[in-house]
Amino acid sequence: VVLTQPESEMGSPGGSFTLKCACSGFSVGGTSMYWIRQAPGKGLEWIIYYYSDSSKRTAQSVQGRFRASKDSSNLYLHMTQLKTEDTAVNYCARESH
Repeated sequence: VVLTQPESEMGSPGGSFTLKCACSGFSVGGTSMYWIRQAPGKGLEWIIYYYSDSSKRTAQSVQGRFRASKDSSNLYLHMTQLKTEDTAVNYCARESH
């Protein structure tokens, strides 16, 4: 199982941005996935759990601004109304069985 993300990408305050996590070795469509972030000097914070549009959870800190989607081999993080406090390293993760 391999989850691949770009080394560095950047958005602008007030803007929108989409991150992609390329997944191989398993079917993303049938797997519960997570987006987790770590702001500078802070601990890990989960921001989104996503299985499907009808089975998902979003942290209060990004509610209404961030959402996830996926296809058969990729997980996406769609971010809007970016704030300076959204500055972080974002990680994708899969639920282990």
